[in-house]
Amino acid sequence: MTSSKVPALSARIERFPIAGSFTISRGAKTEAVTVVAEVSQNGLTGRGECVPYPRYGETPEATLAAIEAMQAAVAGGLTRQALQATMPPGAARNALDCALIDLEAKAAGLRAWNLLDRPIPGERTTAYTISLGTPEAMAAATTKAAHRPLLKIKLGGDADPERIAAVRKAAPDSELIVDANEAWTEANLEHNLAACAAVGVTLVEQPLPAGKDAALARIKRPLAVCADESVHDRNSLAPLRDRYDAVNIKLDKTGGLTEALAMADAAQALGFEIMIGCMVATSLSMAPAMLVTPQARFVDLDGPLLLAHDRDHGLRYDGSLVYPPDSSLWG
Repeated sequence: MTSSKVPALSARIERFPIAGSFTISRGAKTEAVTVVAEVSQNGLTGRGECVPYPRYGETPEATLAAIEAMQAAVAGGLTRQALQATMPPGAARNALDCALIDLEAKAAGLRAWNLLDRPIPGERTTAYTISLGTPEAMAAATTKAAHRPLLKIKLGGDADPERIAAVRKAAPDSELIVDANEAWTEANLEHNLAACAAVGVTLVEQPLPAGKDAALARIKRPLAVCADESVHDRNSLAPLRDRYDAVNIKLDKTGGLTEALAMADAAQALGFEIMIGCMVATSLSMAPAMLVTPQARFVDLDGPLLLAHDRDHGLRYDGSLVYPPDSSLWG
């Protein structure tokens, strides 16, 4: 067997500046730090990208090391099916899972959705994120984005009712979804939900901290509530049925597209609406997530729009419409 026939795994950390800064309740950042995995065999290379998330104890360096630790397994013929039991869910497995799918699709001469027997994704309207700030600053940012049909508003502070009212005034015609990033409390939960409902917000994402969200089952929710940090993969779905109406599926949480698709099927069977979400990353992270969009009520794949520049052969964005990837990017 020649070396070209043996799969070879490599990985690296990449950095992409954010246009301005991106602020949520947990802080601000000015660059997207991603880890890219590449699996090469017979002149073909499959790629996957992930974003390590400090909220889950992940760092770029540890994620890179976790991927590189799989080099011998990949050289030995590790399949994406076997990968699910070999690595835990998380960013590292996501990058490797997507790289293996990309390589498998290239080797078979198929698009990834055909390979995985999933519906062909079409263009979808993606949310566009408004970072957390003062009501005045958020209104100013919203005014510039008011032409977009779907806006995702980052909240997480004492002035949240004032923030969402200012945003609605600045974008009277946009559909609004809110992400509190675990920053609300039982004391202000109902007040803040009512403020969102009063201005016609469609959905509120993760208002309470994961593991401390039981109050959602005890109140009458005036609008749909979506789990993000409280949900990771299929195993975390069932306990949330009395607390949430929707779940945010992110490939960095599920540990790749393989589990994300299985989770989407399971979530639908349990009656959850689906949001397909993302971290701030390049089009290489968004491309596999596009395969979940046929099942999603909400699409939040605006990561590349928040960067100063995307990678080559990035996804096509036409305003808020995002299109499936070209094979030169992924899949």
